[in-house]
Amino acid sequence: MIEIFADVWCPFAYVGIRRVFQYRDEIGRSDVPIIVRSWPLELVNDAPMAQAKALGNCDALRRQIAGDQFANTELNHFPSTTLDALTLIAQAYEQDVSAGEKASIVVREAIFEIGNDVADYSVLQGLAASLGVSYVRDADHTLVRRDWEEGKTRGVVGSPHFFNGSVGVFCPSLQLTRTEDSGLIIQANAEKLAAFLTTCF
Repeated sequence: MIEIFADVWCPFAYVGIRRVFQYRDEIGRSDVPIIVRSWPLELVNDAPMAQAKALGNCDALRRQIAGDQFANTELNHFPSTTLDALTLIAQAYEQDVSAGEKASIVVREAIFEIGNDVADYSVLQGLAASLGVSYVRDADHTLVRRDWEEGKTRGVVGSPHFFNGSVGVFCPSLQLTRTEDSGLIIQANAEKLAAFLTTCF
C-alpha cells in the first residue's frame, strides 16, 4: 500500500500523484492500493492557499515539466477552501478504495484542468454522483482532521508526503530549487521516485 498525504490545491501533489498512478498502471499492479490522505494546508498554515501562489507554481510546472497538465491556465474558480473536497475524497475511500483513488484524481482535475470550484457544494455533489459515491457535508471535517493528526504523528512535512509503511519521503517526484530572484526551477526526479516506488511494488 502506498499512502500520500496531500492537499488538493497543491499543484506539486497533483503532478506527483498522477505519476504514481501512471507508474502503477504501466507495471500492471492495480492490486497495490494508493491511499491519498488529507494534509489540509489551510489548517497547517492557518490560512488558505493564495491563488496567485498556486498559479505561479502551475505556470512553472507547465513550462518546465508538465506541458500536458494544468489546462485551466488562469486557475478560474480557484476554491476558497479544500476541506469539503478533502472530505469527499476521504468519504469515497471509506466506501470503496477504488472510488477513493478515482476521487483523488477527479477532484484535482476539477481544479487544475476544468476550473470547477470544489468549495461549491453542488460541484462536490456532482463529482460524487459521477464517482458513484455518496457525499455528506461534514462541518467538522472529521475525516480530514483525523488524517491531519495522523500525518503529524508520522512526521509529514508538507504536501505531498509519500509513505510505504514506516518509510516516508517528501515530494519524491520533483526537485525544486528557488533562485535568487525568487524564481522556481523544477526538475523531474525520476530516480528518487523510482527508488521509492521499488519499495512499494
